[in-house]
Amino acid sequence: MKTLILSACALLVASIATLAKTGWDDDYEKSLAKAKEAQKMVLLDFTGSDWCGYCIKLDEEVFSKSAFKRFAKESLVLVELDYPRGKNLPKKTKEQNDALKSKYGISGYPTLILLDSEGKEAARWVGYKATLLDELKEKVKSPSKEPAK
Repeated sequence: MKTLILSACALLVASIATLAKTGWDDDYEKSLAKAKEAQKMVLLDFTGSDWCGYCIKLDEEVFSKSAFKRFAKESLVLVELDYPRGKNLPKKTKEQNDALKSKYGISGYPTLILLDSEGKEAARWVGYKATLLDELKEKVKSPSKEPAK
């Protein structure tokens, strides 16, 4: 019985995290092509969606808000690169995410990377940032070669 309750709670947390991420894709290459065609920037979210407290907080307090969703719809292609502990990803997605973790030197979650429409890194944030939306708006207006702290 205890196991059943814990399993149900884990499923609920995973479902809530997934629902908060409406509008995000998990296909890196497809998203880069979409961004290039639309002349938009790409936001990569390296996350531990079902175990990382600050990742969940970022979803709840930034990504799920209407202001972020409006801005993202107009200006960004969103890509979630997930590293869950309580759910299995499709093999292709897991391999892609592992390769991107290595490519971008990810060592902590959440890590957010803003790419220009050509796929070049314009900014990087590590950890929870309540001011992320404002910082994103600034970077999208004037992309820079130097990653944000």
